[in-house]
Amino acid sequence: MFMIDPASLSPKDVYKFLIGSILPRPIAFVTSIGKGNALNGAPFSFFNIVSSDPPILSIAIQRKNYIQKDTARNISLNKEFVVHICDQENIEKINETAASLPSNQSEIEYAHMQKAKSAQISTPGITEAKIRIECKLEHLITITNDEGKPTCDLILGRAVCFHIQEKLYKDGKIEVEQLKPVARLAGDNYSKLGEMFSIKRPN
Repeated sequence: MFMIDPASLSPKDVYKFLIGSILPRPIAFVTSIGKGNALNGAPFSFFNIVSSDPPILSIAIQRKNYIQKDTARNISLNKEFVVHICDQENIEKINETAASLPSNQSEIEYAHMQKAKSAQISTPGITEAKIRIECKLEHLITITNDEGKPTCDLILGRAVCFHIQEKLYKDGKIEVEQLKPVARLAGDNYSKLGEMFSIKRPN
């Protein structure tokens, strides 16, 4: 087994190792209100569930040159956001929103997406997602490197409202084959759901 000390690698090489190892990763498409009331949208694959009671989601937003990204800044200011699950039908448009745009320009308009009004918060979502989750900010934790410089904003959001297409939700369960979620790999690569198998958990 080849052993690597992360301290011996550059931050870029550590990043490459992690995204090539920890996969597939679910993708959160996050909308937030930015400058000039623009509806910003961006995808993040450092995303997962933290807790179901209360319902808490985590999104880690990496900084570039130690500068906070628009989504993290918007959430810090407005204390709310919407998480959307990426699927095979919306991933092309969502990929368009990864373009570098001014903070006062809406990625939603840029990618020709349609706004969806939220029920519990003021930040809209998008209609192109089969599942969207309205969230309020629970905690924002700034991660710093060994030099004390900020490199990441860890967002913990409390889910306050779920939206899901009716055909996906049966007997309290989600029809994952209908959802067709898309996951992130490394580089420009993504993965579909693929073959599923079951293993019975021990008592």
